[in-house]
Amino acid sequence: MAPCPSVVGSSEPSSPVHKRACPGKLPAPQTPSPRGPGPNSEDQGGDWQRNCRGDTTFVTAPDGSRPSWFWTGRHPSLGTPGVLSDGTITSLPLPNLATCTRQDALDYFDNTWCLTEVIFSALQGEEAFYRPPYHNLRHPFIFYYGHPAVLYVNKLRVAGVLTAPVNPQFEFIFETGVDEMSWDDLSKNSMEWPSVREVTEYRRTVYQLVRNVILAHPGFDTLPIQWTDACWAVFMGFEHERIHLETSSVLMRELPLRLLRKPKQWPAYHASVLPNAARAAADIPTNQLVQVSAGDVTIGKPHDWPSFGWDNEYGARTFHVRAFAASRFLISNGEFLQFVREGGYRNKALWSEEGWKWRTFRNAKWPAFWVLDGPAGLHRYKLRLCFEVVDMVAALPAVVNLHEARAYCNWLSQKQNLTGDAAYRLLTEPEHNRLRAVPRGADGRHSEDPVMQMSGAQLRGQANVNMAFGAECAVDAMEATPQGVHDVFGNVWQWCEDYFAALPASRGVHLLYDDFSTPCYDGEHSMIMGGAFVSTGDEASVFARFAFRPHFFQHAGFRIVSGTGPKQTSCMDSPPPHRGSWNPSTTHPTSTSDTQAVVDQQLMLHYGSPQRTLAGNSGLPAEWTAFPQRCVQQLLAAAQQLGIGAGSVLDVGCGVGGASFELARAFERVVGLDLDANAVSVAQGVQMAGRVSLSCQDEGAVCSSETVSVAADASQRARIAFKQMDPCCIAPDLAEFDAVVMLNLLERLPSPKGPLGRMAGPRGLVRPGGLLMVTSTYDWSHKVSDPQLWLGGYRDASGAVVDSAASLKAFLRDEFELVSEADMPLLLRRNQRKFEVQVSHATIWRRRAQQA
Repeated sequence: MAPCPSVVGSSEPSSPVHKRACPGKLPAPQTPSPRGPGPNSEDQGGDWQRNCRGDTTFVTAPDGSRPSWFWTGRHPSLGTPGVLSDGTITSLPLPNLATCTRQDALDYFDNTWCLTEVIFSALQGEEAFYRPPYHNLRHPFIFYYGHPAVLYVNKLRVAGVLTAPVNPQFEFIFETGVDEMSWDDLSKNSMEWPSVREVTEYRRTVYQLVRNVILAHPGFDTLPIQWTDACWAVFMGFEHERIHLETSSVLMRELPLRLLRKPKQWPAYHASVLPNAARAAADIPTNQLVQVSAGDVTIGKPHDWPSFGWDNEYGARTFHVRAFAASRFLISNGEFLQFVREGGYRNKALWSEEGWKWRTFRNAKWPAFWVLDGPAGLHRYKLRLCFEVVDMVAALPAVVNLHEARAYCNWLSQKQNLTGDAAYRLLTEPEHNRLRAVPRGADGRHSEDPVMQMSGAQLRGQANVNMAFGAECAVDAMEATPQGVHDVFGNVWQWCEDYFAALPASRGVHLLYDDFSTPCYDGEHSMIMGGAFVSTGDEASVFARFAFRPHFFQHAGFRIVSGTGPKQTSCMDSPPPHRGSWNPSTTHPTSTSDTQAVVDQQLMLHYGSPQRTLAGNSGLPAEWTAFPQRCVQQLLAAAQQLGIGAGSVLDVGCGVGGASFELARAFERVVGLDLDANAVSVAQGVQMAGRVSLSCQDEGAVCSSETVSVAADASQRARIAFKQMDPCCIAPDLAEFDAVVMLNLLERLPSPKGPLGRMAGPRGLVRPGGLLMVTSTYDWSHKVSDPQLWLGGYRDASGAVVDSAASLKAFLRDEFELVSEADMPLLLRRNQRKFEVQVSHATIWRRRAQQA
């Protein structure tokens, strides 16, 4: 394998490099074995081992130190911001952008950068950087080692602070993370990654670059630093890096222990983590319900609040929250153990349909971070923390995913004969706001944010957040609110009933990071509130709003709630954009029949013959039917004319698969991807059967149906791999296709330029000399995407009309040459006498050959 290019000059540090075989044989701690594939699992397949180069220097010395070359910023020693007198590190307060000096910003940057390097110093050997997580749903650590540094460069370039890349290849392959669609959306982890040394040297270069920006950029001379300022990108980099500090800590909790060593600078654990004479390991506090009166709350961060915030935080929405009862404490390990002992993981009736599928797929029998200690029937467990396994402490909060939390609520409701609105469930975001003791102003919104005043060390005793401690602590260890509720903020995140959604009167997306939140406004991402022990900066803010898919493991637990009426979630009747088919309206919800009608119309568009589509209407041109097939034929004609081979093709936004099957008749390898799981499932069904059932409305309640065969034969259909994947977040291991097609996709995306930006560059989707076909009606809608992100269809600041087709050409022309351009009509059948006509603008492009 050819080495990746170095950043600047030689990437070799001054220390010697010793060679050995990989994976390395580091001493394996004597720890209990987990069940099946899970944290500490060695079961990963794939060819990830080829990334190991045999560098033996990425291990900690016997005294727990790392060589000086490992630290690319400030060394974690006394004098470095956040390093305490005992040698451990904590987080500084979140900067106040109305008063933040250059030195304040530099201190916060040094603290941020050093926190990242302290946690990565836990990784022992090359294998730790390249071994994928046991679930194969995330990148290996090498990605997260380089990703935060790359984001600084890319966002500073977008903001105009930097004018050139540092390493274009790194700034491509380390740019985009993973938001897996499902718990079984497994990656092969076949990516070839740069060496750890090369990434270390890249980080060193970027550290100096960002430091120089802070010291010299004139934007720091004028306060406050605001949303529209170029230097906002610097603070965006800080908070993005801190998000990955936390997600990296979770991934380390899933890594085999032999590849980890707890950094000596890591914050100490709270005393409650280890059993002592005052409390036996099995003791748990009595978890009573606290009655919370009805009242109003306003959610949202004011636009002029003087700290950095992500786009989803801004806006304002007031709720009248009904009276409810909430558990005084987070649900503890001891409480959750009863659920495990009584067969909660075996009782299908307690789980949602999706939750049960996840449980059986993973063969989960207890929480992921519990480690079996003896025969399964004894129900004796130890507890996996980030870097080690300790004796189980029953009073610590149970760290589980949303599926497990909801199953527990159902189990406890059943035990206590609670039904209806009184049955136990999770908190909602408005209810979490009712539990808070943080002062509010006249507008009902928070008027203080403790993380802006206090470091993690200063928060000890009040909340286990902002790196006050190095792990979760007992659920009764921190101070209670005046209502008597513990851990409203900190310790572990709390799963909520709400789906992630925007707030009214928001600021819209930020153009520096236009896809931070909007791809998750899809009814698939559930909110978490309150922060965890390793949540720092904006994540620890009272305004923080984050969300994950329900199968995802974070340092997250839950508290139970019993309501007095229907739950009120922040996603109900939320403003657009909404992703895909999600409709959170309470007045016009999407019904199952509506969803099926859309599928039927798409099937007719993709597979309906002219005779079937037109239903005998001779006044309509037959050449307006079979749109996907016509597009493919145009692409093939261009390929033949230009002498481009038909090896591989990518169908982005494949829907129910009509174009993919037509492509498979000519190309040797076809990949079809779409965000819509239902559409992908339909396409896979057609692939297996070779036929499809078409149903369409004829008149009123009268429908007709028929089964038709697809043109591709069995061998051709076998060439296709259908994948559920976000077109705005296409995996980096997909690259170098002979052709890529995107048919009427751009107008359906929250960030239309997202997939366009993946077409060229290092590891571009289209190989040099390959073809790209784009069709679009440019039918933009604020319900789908923020108008700031449209290619056109609006007037610029001077009043001139911005044309979408012209913008598309301007976006692509540097890397592509236009081959052909045409208008392509299509018919959507509503019934036998009602049709919708669309005229798509179709362009075919050839990627320019790379310069030698």
